Amino acid sequence: MSSTSPTALGPASGSVPWLLRWQGLLAGWAAGPLGRRLPLLAGLVLCALMAGLPLVTRTGLSLLITAAGLLWLLWALCTPAGRIGPISGWLLVMLGVSVLATGFSPVPAAAANGLIKLLSYLGVYALMRQLLATAPPWWDRITACLLGGCLLVSVIGIRQLYADSSALARWSDPNSVAQGTVRIYSTLDNPNLLAGYLLPILPIAVVALLRWQRLSARLFALTTAVLGSAALVLTYSRGGWLGLVAAYGVLAVLLLLRFTRHWPLFWRRVFPLLLMVLAGLVLAVAIAKVEPLRVRVMSLGAGREDSSNNFRINVWMAAIEMIKDRPWLGIGPGNSAFNLIYPLYQQPKFNALSAYSIPLELAVEGGIPGLLAGLGLLVASVRLGLTQVRANGHQALPALAAVAVIAGLAVQGVTDTIFFRPEVQLSGWFCLATLSTLPAAARADG
Repeated sequence: MSSTSPTALGPASGSVPWLLRWQGLLAGWAAGPLGRRLPLLAGLVLCALMAGLPLVTRTGLSLLITAAGLLWLLWALCTPAGRIGPISGWLLVMLGVSVLATGFSPVPAAAANGLIKLLSYLGVYALMRQLLATAPPWWDRITACLLGGCLLVSVIGIRQLYADSSALARWSDPNSVAQGTVRIYSTLDNPNLLAGYLLPILPIAVVALLRWQRLSARLFALTTAVLGSAALVLTYSRGGWLGLVAAYGVLAVLLLLRFTRHWPLFWRRVFPLLLMVLAGLVLAVAIAKVEPLRVRVMSLGAGREDSSNNFRINVWMAAIEMIKDRPWLGIGPGNSAFNLIYPLYQQPKFNALSAYSIPLELAVEGGIPGLLAGLGLLVASVRLGLTQVRANGHQALPALAAVAVIAGLAVQGVTDTIFFRPEVQLSGWFCLATLSTLPAAARADG
C-alpha cells in the first residue's frame, strides 16, 4: 500500500513500518523491462476488471481480482515502501481485526474464506492506489471503462421495459404496498444489485463530465449519467433512491462550495441553500405527482405492514442478538460464517444471507472493534476528500466525487449490505484509492 513510485529511493529502513519492510526486496528489477511495464499491465487489468463488473461471470471476476493482487505483490517487491497513510492505516486495522475474529470464530474454516475474500479486495485497492500514485492519468482511463460498463448495463435495463415484462414481475412483492411495480435488473438479475452497482458510478460520471475536455468524452459522460440515473430510478430500490439523493446532494453542495469560493461571503452562504430548497421542492413535487414513485416512497413509512420492511426488521433483531453474544470479535468475516451462525438466531421463515445493514454487519463479523474500525475509515476518507473543496490540483474533482460516492453508499448501507457484492464493492475501493493518493495523503505517507 505504498505511495512511492518505482523510481523513488524510498525512506531509510528505520522509518519504514515493520509491516512493509518486505517491500522493495527486488528493487533492482524496477529499472528493468518488467518494472517499466508494470504500470501498463496494472492499468489494463484494472480497466478490464472495472469494465467487466456487471458483465463478467463470478469466475471471471475472481480471476481478474487475483491477477490484480498478484500484480500488486510483484510491484510492491520492486518498490521501496513509504509510511502508511490514514486510509491504508484504517484498512490495516480492519484487516487485523478480521484476522483476530477469524482465529476466535466459532466457525474458523468459514471465516477463513471471508478473510481470503477481504485480502483479495485489499489487493485490488493496493494496486489501484499504487497505479494512481505512480501514473495519475490512469484515473481517467479506469473511469472511462467504468462508465462504459455502466452505460451498456443501463441501456439493457431500460430496454427490458419494452420486452416481455413477465420476468420482471417476479420482483413484484404481492405482500408489499408497492405491489405490481415493475423493476428492471439488466444483466445483474437483481434490481437492488443493479441499483447498488449504478450508485457509486453516477457521481463519478458527473465529475468526468466536468473534468474531461473533449466534446465526445463529455457527451459520453453525460449520456452515462442520464441513462444510469434513469435506470437506477427504474429499479425501484428504495435504498438505491436514498443513496442517489444523498450522493447527488453531497456532490452538488461540494461543487457549489468549490465553484463559488471566490464569490462574496453572503452569496457563498445563501446560494447553496437556495438551490437545496429548490431541489427539495422539485423532489417533493415528483413524489406527489408520480404515482409509482409516491407508492414506493410511502412504503418506507409503512413499518411492519410492508413485507420488505418487516423482513429487514426481523433480520436486524437477530443480528443484534448475535452482537450481544459475541460483542468483542464477532463471528468472523464473510457470508459463509454468517450463513452458519445466523440460523441459530433467526425467526422462523426469515432466512437471510447478511445483516442487511453495513454497521450491523461489521459488528456481527468483527464485534465492536470491527465497527469502530469501519467508522474510522469512513471519517478518515471524508476528511481527506473535504481538503480538496478549495484545492486547485488535478485530483480535486475526483476527490469530491469519491466523497459523494461514500455518502451515497453509506446511506444505502444503513438498510442493505449490497455493498459487499463485488459489482458494488470494487467501485468503492476505487474511490478509496483515489482519496488515498491525494496530495495531503501523500504527505502523510511520506
